[in-house]
Amino acid sequence: MYEKSIELLNKAVADEMQAVHQYMYFHFHCEDQGYESLSRLFLRTAIEEMHHVERCAERILFLEGEVEMEAAGPVEKIHEVKAMLERARAMEDQSRKEYNVWANECAAQNDAGSRKVFEGLIDDEERHYSQYDLEVQRLAKLGERYLALSTLKGGEPAVGEAD
Repeated sequence: MYEKSIELLNKAVADEMQAVHQYMYFHFHCEDQGYESLSRLFLRTAIEEMHHVERCAERILFLEGEVEMEAAGPVEKIHEVKAMLERARAMEDQSRKEYNVWANECAAQNDAGSRKVFEGLIDDEERHYSQYDLEVQRLAKLGERYLALSTLKGGEPAVGEAD
C-alpha cells in the first residue's frame, strides 16, 4: 500500500547519504586549509543530514519497508571554497524542490506521515540553502578578506569540541 512512499523515502535516504559524504569531504578540506568557520558549517550540516537519514529510515521501517543505505552518487572532489559553497547551495536547492514534489506525491497516496517527514526536511533544506547562499554572497562581496576571517578560531565551537 505504501510502496511509492517507501520508494521516495529511500531516494531521500540516498540523497542525504550523498550529502553527508560530500559535506564531510568539504569539512575535511576546509579544516585542512585552515578555514575554521566554514569547516564547522560543513560539519554541522553533515550531522543534520545524518538526522535526515534517520528520520526517513524510521518512517520506512514503520511502513514495513527495507531501508536502502546507498549514496545517490559519488563525492565530488572540489577543493576551492567558492565552488564548495556553490555546490552545497545547489544540493540544498535541489533537495528542497524534490522533497516538495515528494511530499505532494505522498499526500496523493493518503500518506500524511511521510508527507510530514518531507515537509520537515524541506524546512531544514531551506535553512541550509540560506546559510550557503549567505556564505556565497559574503565571499563575493569580501573575497579573500572573507576567507582570511574564516581562518580565525572563535565563535561557536564545532560539534564535539570541548568548551
